Amino acid sequence: MSEIHDAIERASWETFTKEPPKTLKGQIGYLLKQLGSAKAVAAELGVTADSVNRYRRGARKHPPKDIAAKIDGAVRQRWQPLVRKRRRKQAAVTGGITVETRARFGYTAPVGTTDDGRFRRLTVHLPPAYAQRLFDARDAGASDQEMRGIIAEGFKDVYFQDGGSRAMGLSDVVINDIDYLDLGY
Repeated sequence: MSEIHDAIERASWETFTKEPPKTLKGQIGYLLKQLGSAKAVAAELGVTADSVNRYRRGARKHPPKDIAAKIDGAVRQRWQPLVRKRRRKQAAVTGGITVETRARFGYTAPVGTTDDGRFRRLTVHLPPAYAQRLFDARDAGASDQEMRGIIAEGFKDVYFQDGGSRAMGLSDVVINDIDYLDLGY
């Protein structure tokens, strides 16, 4: 997964109205309820059905770190899907999306101005149209570069050109060398 895909996933986790199960037994119990059988859970996690049953009974309490991460990810992916879907729709229709990042921004600018890329720490609220484009791109399996392009275009419109009131000669904003990126909606 890419940085932007991960950021969207983290942002969707923040919309939970009730925390997902934290204990191993609770998580395995939830996955068994969702997927129907120990065999299905085992296939999802890449372990044996016997391991799933040992986790469920409490006979095995400490899975390897990579398996524990898979269990947590599988639970979070299935936890409160309607709440996450409703929050995502709200961001795409009325709320927009907030992007916080520290990255190198470069752009094409008119002659006589500087177009050297430099690191900036920005927190910018992008309008709902950009949130919708970002969600649609993610659902369509867009690459990290394509999703960066959508965010860069939003930064160009909202931050650099201030909605059309300045820097009108600026074109082709590019995001490179992302130090960190976080999304909120």
